[in-house]
Amino acid sequence: MMNDDPLAVGEGTCVHLNFALRLDDGEEVDSNFDRDPVSFTVGDGSLLPGFERRLFGLSPGERREFTVPPEDAFGQHNPQNVQRVDRDQFEEGMELEKGLVCSFADAAGGELPGVIVAFDDAEVTVDFNHPLAGRTLVFDVQIHRVEPAELH
Repeated sequence: MMNDDPLAVGEGTCVHLNFALRLDDGEEVDSNFDRDPVSFTVGDGSLLPGFERRLFGLSPGERREFTVPPEDAFGQHNPQNVQRVDRDQFEEGMELEKGLVCSFADAAGGELPGVIVAFDDAEVTVDFNHPLAGRTLVFDVQIHRVEPAELH
């Protein structure tokens, strides 16, 4: 017996969707509603678990808006992630400004972005929190297709 019911988002599915991400004040952070849908496989790490979980049970054709608190998004702002770095760690003559994003080497040899929040002649204060840490986000999604993941 064939089941003609559309597959819903869940474990073992590949999802094709459009999305918008807004701050709770309405400012748009990202959107692909003006482009082709993107796809991801549930559990592949493309979406934060707090976003992914909210899609479970949705079917093709559904559009929903979810309010996502910081703990389910990019976490709370952590004051320990704000570090002071000696000014001489930056290239001589480099123009520093508040809001400038710089890349630093992390302990594992990877790159870690940080935002300059203050500086003087001796020290630079760098915030390594995600720019959306501590923010409540609005996640707007339109589900187009849901397929078994093994087809991808």
